[in-house]
Amino acid sequence: MVAYWLVKSEPDAFSWDQQVAKGTEPWTGVRSHAARNNLKTMRNGDLAFFYHSNVGKEIVGIVEVEREAYPDPTAASGDWLCVDLKTVRPLPISVSLATVRADPEFADMALVRQSRLSVMPISPAHWVRLCRMGGLKD
Repeated sequence: MVAYWLVKSEPDAFSWDQQVAKGTEPWTGVRSHAARNNLKTMRNGDLAFFYHSNVGKEIVGIVEVEREAYPDPTAASGDWLCVDLKTVRPLPISVSLATVRADPEFADMALVRQSRLSVMPISPAHWVRLCRMGGLKD
């Protein structure tokens, strides 16, 4: 069964356009224990929204877990992990954080409750709703 996620990246550090150009990219640099634990839970085939944080604050695309958690090569020390994410498709319509926050159906979503968390689970119901808001039918 596919699980759903949201991963955040500052677009001036690594943008959706860079993800598209790379095709598949290691999701490195996560240094939050909660986010690391979420990376550890991801499985091949899981899907994630690609979210631009700081600049834009919007969901812009979808990626797929292509390689499960392994040691992050950018970590000098510690038990840090990364996964490989493969580009799936852009969202025809970006979904802004302001739009998500304005919708009461998302009140319990981690993006609203824990806005600093860089890797977070998304419920299947929220996934479907966000895809529709982003212009995707299924």
